[in-house]
Amino acid sequence: MTVTIGRRKLLAALGGAAAAWPLAARAQTVKRVIGHLAAASITSSAPQGQAIEAGLQELGYLEGRDYEMVRKSAEGIAERLPVLAAEMVRLKPDVIVANPTPAVVAVRTLTTTIPIVSFMLADEVRLGLVASSARPGGNVTGLLMRVDGMVGKQIELATEVVSGAKKLGILLNPGSADAANQRRESEAAGTAFGVTYVYAELRTPDEIEPTFQRLSSERVQVVVTLYDALFFQERNRIAELAVARRIPVVYAARDHVAAGGLISYKISLRANAHRVAAYIDKILKGAKPADLPLEFPTRLELVINLRAAKAIGFNVPPTLLARADEVIE
Repeated sequence: MTVTIGRRKLLAALGGAAAAWPLAARAQTVKRVIGHLAAASITSSAPQGQAIEAGLQELGYLEGRDYEMVRKSAEGIAERLPVLAAEMVRLKPDVIVANPTPAVVAVRTLTTTIPIVSFMLADEVRLGLVASSARPGGNVTGLLMRVDGMVGKQIELATEVVSGAKKLGILLNPGSADAANQRRESEAAGTAFGVTYVYAELRTPDEIEPTFQRLSSERVQVVVTLYDALFFQERNRIAELAVARRIPVVYAARDHVAAGGLISYKISLRANAHRVAAYIDKILKGAKPADLPLEFPTRLELVINLRAAKAIGFNVPPTLLARADEVIE
């Protein structure tokens, strides 16, 4: 049996199909929106930004083609985070990357529905961000930025950097989400290694230079800079002041050493940032943060800057050079 379709009906049918094709094509090319809220400055050209972009690219996502990244930074001033978080939430992105923990808290205060992922979570259960590492249970998931005992390892490293050092400076931001843990671990390490501390607590960039003047006047033998967004944001200035005062400093992120600091030992934030792309991918494909377990960091790195050592007239012990994951010459 042959069915004959009138010319007008055929054209109408084809016209409807033709009209549908552009809609389908547009639907396939709709870009997802990924928000990135950071306490310190981070761009697509910064190491962690590059790591996220590379991770997404390996999973088939190209910025500008498959997604748009909206970036907002508090530039190291934590008090700016609530306003920036509100701006980000109003955009209603598909997922928000927030780092470190204070940025997560700022966003989580405003939304329980937009997925939030972080590669720098700390104190996440106490702060009510997740129910547990295995089952987050809400809209927050990602990777932890600390392992127990890390501060102690950094202090131990400081006593190796300056053999026999007994008086250490500790650079600490008491407003940091991890400050209580950091201080507790540093005090335990002080007892274990028989060292005394000069605690230097600061919350604003204006306090950095007077702090180094004080540490120098109190003749500390080596300084340990604990991780904080303010210190990360001001890493170039801190490195310059350490050189000017000829003080060896142990840092909590490679970025400090790349900016002219002496030595760092910590988890690899670049590795964490790269890995967070997998969380973004799963969420964009429909997974819920509540069902995505947190991951512990898997890579620690020791980085040494020989140019910084030369600038302060310091000879890095050969044993440390042999253990280094990276040496900047």
